[in-house]
Amino acid sequence: MLHDPAQLDLMFQALADPARRQMVERLSRGPASVSQLAEPLAMSLSAVVQHLSVLEASGLVSTEKLGRVRTCRIEPQALRAAEHWINERRLAWERRLDRLGVLLAETTKDQN
Repeated sequence: MLHDPAQLDLMFQALADPARRQMVERLSRGPASVSQLAEPLAMSLSAVVQHLSVLEASGLVSTEKLGRVRTCRIEPQALRAAEHWINERRLAWERRLDRLGVLLAETTKDQN
């Protein structure tokens, strides 16, 4: 999943919405039914289901229907892929800033 830019785009688009981030936050504490996810949100149940569809399409959440209850779960692998992508960028910038710091220190030292 990490090497699939389209999937990564879907994840970040899914996480761009505050309601979906709230759902992911809730699911990070354990599985929940759609009703449980909808409870703290100021939206209709059908709107919650639409948000869940986006989260499922992104790979961040999976759902399973048992009887009349649809249970949602976080997909840790998808979150790890996004985390890995972010960490790669962070590390690259840290290396660049470290090199800049060394260059500035050398320049300051040469001027004195």
